[in-house]
Amino acid sequence: MRSIIVVPTYQEALNIERFLTAARAAVPDAEILVVDDNSPDGTGELAEKFGAEMGDVTVLHRRSKEGLGAAYREAFAVALAGDPDVVIQMDCDLSHDPEEIPGMVARIAEGADCVIGSRYVPGGSTPNWPAHRRSLSRYGNRYTSWMLRLKIHDATSGFRAYRADTLTSIDVGTTRSSGYAFMSELALRMAGQGKVLVEVPITFVDRAFGTSKMSVRIIAESMLLVSAWGVRERIRRVRSTR
Repeated sequence: MRSIIVVPTYQEALNIERFLTAARAAVPDAEILVVDDNSPDGTGELAEKFGAEMGDVTVLHRRSKEGLGAAYREAFAVALAGDPDVVIQMDCDLSHDPEEIPGMVARIAEGADCVIGSRYVPGGSTPNWPAHRRSLSRYGNRYTSWMLRLKIHDATSGFRAYRADTLTSIDVGTTRSSGYAFMSELALRMAGQGKVLVEVPITFVDRAFGTSKMSVRIIAESMLLVSAWGVRERIRRVRSTR
């Protein structure tokens, strides 16, 4: 199956070469689309340099940092225009292991519409995370799945493989969220259309270089949006039964 890896970057100069090298080794035939939000540290320029050496690497230079959701919406539009079979999204900091990609693509070939690299199914793990971070993430995901009535354990995972026509079917370009709520919004849309969502266990390793983009504002946005979507769905279902 023809695959394209979409990876958003901001201030990832210390990781971009390592990521591109690992991704190319894991899936030699996949195209790679780097989406850089005008990183001041020159990540986009480094991606151009290393990508030219490796081949099949495209760099989409965005003018400013507008949030993860905005970067993915633009990147998915570019990726889908190339008519791939599978679109893979993942982080640049190697917290997501590129060696997991072939197995995820295989599950798409077997019939899944979306394969989620999950930290919270048997076999998944978050080694070296402090207890408070593990609890915040795990219970945040439980709340999201309960509120949105999703039958998945890791609704906020940013490591996913999508059947390309699934992204087209859910009209990904009309999503609105900007932060990590984007992952939950896509899961909600896919579940609403009865898409087959499959979770596979991953080991999520903390970045060795650079700094995390997670913030209190991003977490708050995610929880507020999830709550609003959940309430809206419950109201809609009550009205439909009258």
